[in-house]
Amino acid sequence: MASRRTYGSYNDGCAAAHALDLIGDRWTLIVVRELLLGPKRFVDLERDVLGIGPSVLTQKLGALERAGVVRRETFGPPVRAGLYALTEWGYELEAVNAALSAWAVSSPGLPWNADMSPDALVLAMRAHARPLPTRSQDWVVELVLTDSRTAADPVTYHAKLTSAGTTVLRGRGPDGRAHSKVSATTRGWKHVIMSATAAIGDEPNIAVAGSSVAAQALLDATRLQPTSA
Repeated sequence: MASRRTYGSYNDGCAAAHALDLIGDRWTLIVVRELLLGPKRFVDLERDVLGIGPSVLTQKLGALERAGVVRRETFGPPVRAGLYALTEWGYELEAVNAALSAWAVSSPGLPWNADMSPDALVLAMRAHARPLPTRSQDWVVELVLTDSRTAADPVTYHAKLTSAGTTVLRGRGPDGRAHSKVSATTRGWKHVIMSATAAIGDEPNIAVAGSSVAAQALLDATRLQPTSA
């Protein structure tokens, strides 16, 4: 199959056009999205990017590695495994992903009822994250998401909420302590995150252990807000 010509080969020197040469074709930015919260094995990426297939995934990872967006790492011991990770430059694409998401929520064709991977859902939360009101209590919340699309193991994240800002990272917190633990399917958590009015208690696929106030603070700080009139 002939390679797609680059925009540069048509004498187009626009940096945005060059960006599209690097990440603008089918699947590429989706693969990047699934690496924005940390490295993954090939099998993890194949599981999380539904429909891509191993040969296409190999091709996309190779192209991203040659472009300097992705690098390969080795994890271990005791078990040595190959991982794919974003380079420092590659991690800057989170801002691109967030900007595209913010733009696309106004699309009349957005598939609101479709599922999302755990990382994609958390990236949406990060894109809309807001600080707590001034003088509010700080909270740490552990979020455990089970992918509604697959039989994969649950993925754990931890959120820190303060009046200075809200962060959500993959993995447990440094000391493993949290004011609240929220366990949910991605479908259930997406339902409340993407709504301005849905309540945690109304969603049967969400369970809260510990402080319900902390769980509500996480929702309030990361849910998609309605567009102002």
